[in-house]
Amino acid sequence: MKTINQVMSALKKKGNPQRRELYKRHGANDRLFGVSVADMKVIAKKIKGEQDLAAELYGTGNYDAMYLAGMVADGKQMTKKQLQSWAGAADWQLISEYTVPWVASESTHARDLALKWLDSKKAHVAACGWSTYAGIVATTADEDLHLKEIKLLLKRVEQEIDDAPNRVRYTMNGFVIAVGAYVKPLMKQAKVTAKKLGEVSVDMHGTSCKVPVALDAIAKIDGMGRVGKKRKTIRC
Repeated sequence: MKTINQVMSALKKKGNPQRRELYKRHGANDRLFGVSVADMKVIAKKIKGEQDLAAELYGTGNYDAMYLAGMVADGKQMTKKQLQSWAGAADWQLISEYTVPWVASESTHARDLALKWLDSKKAHVAACGWSTYAGIVATTADEDLHLKEIKLLLKRVEQEIDDAPNRVRYTMNGFVIAVGAYVKPLMKQAKVTAKKLGEVSVDMHGTSCKVPVALDAIAKIDGMGRVGKKRKTIRC
């Protein structure tokens, strides 16, 4: 078992100044080394499943360590209080839209927390909520989903997306794509919502990243005959 100091040292050695600056252009602050996902995966294999260490890594507030924590932790073993704490601290988009949803969507508390988070006035917590619910629809059998609730959430996106904060708009758009891609009974309704959304405006801070057009994304998946094919996990 590695200690927190050993893992942080390993992350620091793999840090890259150019990647650090790239991440900062994507909204990160100085709390990171700039470690590639490929290098993190190598480290993650050595500490996979070490829950206490994952919690320590997340608690450092270093974005590389927080992202790594999401690779290592088992969401099924996390308490509601832990997940709530992780969402509260997820003040950068890679953490709020990936790390926290990865673990939260595995939890028995996933739906309750997602619904709570997407009502938050804190943009990063609301982003956690939409991304977590997208993870739920991607990994849960249609018969176990609350389809009426999801229909209402699609309507909510239509009504609220224009006035939502920047990254919340991005995750709302992603939620619509997820419903269209993974919930076969609601694909048509997701397409209706996607058509109403059109091209969603999100400030990408001058980077080359693009916001996917929901209707095009759903149509592509439909054309491939992959609508409704669930994932085992939403982890990258």
